[in-house]
Amino acid sequence: MARGSTRPTSRDVAQAAGVSQAAVSLVLGDKWRGRVSEPTAQRVREAARALGYRPNLAARNLRLGRTRTVLLVVPALTTEFFAGVYTGAARVAAEHGFGVVLYPSPEGVGPARDPFASAQAALDGVIASSMAADALTAIRGDQLPLVMLDSDPEGSLGAATVNLDIADAVRQIAEHLLLLGHRHFLHLAADVPSWTFEVRARELAARLDTVPGTTLRTARAPISIEGALAATEAALAVPGPCPTALVCDDDKLAVGAYKAARRAGLRIPDDLSVTGLDDLGLATAVDPELTTVRLDAELFGERGMRALLAVLEGRVPEAGDIPVALVVRGSTAPPRCVARR
Repeated sequence: MARGSTRPTSRDVAQAAGVSQAAVSLVLGDKWRGRVSEPTAQRVREAARALGYRPNLAARNLRLGRTRTVLLVVPALTTEFFAGVYTGAARVAAEHGFGVVLYPSPEGVGPARDPFASAQAALDGVIASSMAADALTAIRGDQLPLVMLDSDPEGSLGAATVNLDIADAVRQIAEHLLLLGHRHFLHLAADVPSWTFEVRARELAARLDTVPGTTLRTARAPISIEGALAATEAALAVPGPCPTALVCDDDKLAVGAYKAARRAGLRIPDDLSVTGLDDLGLATAVDPELTTVRLDAELFGERGMRALLAVLEGRVPEAGDIPVALVVRGSTAPPRCVARR
């Protein structure tokens, strides 16, 4: 290191690794593939770590005309799921010298105020949930490199789309309940105009249609415990075949459904099996613990950020939906329908 210097330079790294400064720039700028060998790249990274070297991102960004900042637009911050998405996206971003700004759409859906004087000038790209898609017009995010999460790949606004396998999640829930012997279903559907919730309704109806003797009713509720409580109470009071299985679009709705079932004098799972979708902390806080589908929020965020990096670099993002897994707990059991009215 140069005499009197308090901060290592790229020249110091080059000398320690026995390479040129150009090679250091390529490796630490993640542009070395095909131009520098893997052993050399590893030697540069090790030298940088040993010296505590950090590139001057401000100077590099000024040269490139980039801010190395990404906006993550989510419908709300009231659920841990989107916190996980942010954590995964920020982790990958940091590995590539990017920062992530988290921006919730004010009411979960609908327009949003531009968080910058000019989003186009302040950002390199946007990652957005389809539930917050309307916010993109206000921030002109649809005119930036854009990756959509939880979005219809056939009609996505984005240059790339990253999805969890929500269709398979619903099929796994339906299959589990059908194998237990359930035939009378109530779907507590999120009252949100979003592709992901349309998929849940469509897949549930399609799977149940293949089994003779099944019935399916739908009740819609805002994604809140209070809204789910009110919608479930009203649905359970409707005359007709008693539902023995209640399929909820997410875990928060399921918690409201628990409260409604107990107010109606129903035991879970003896009188009513309940399922959720997300596997939030709520799922193991209720009694009995909730049967639900685990969605890997952090991996979702990671894949979203990797897809945006690919778009920015002119590469094709990784294809394929992210797998999900059914987690069977105490809220589901074979049906034992009792006369309720």
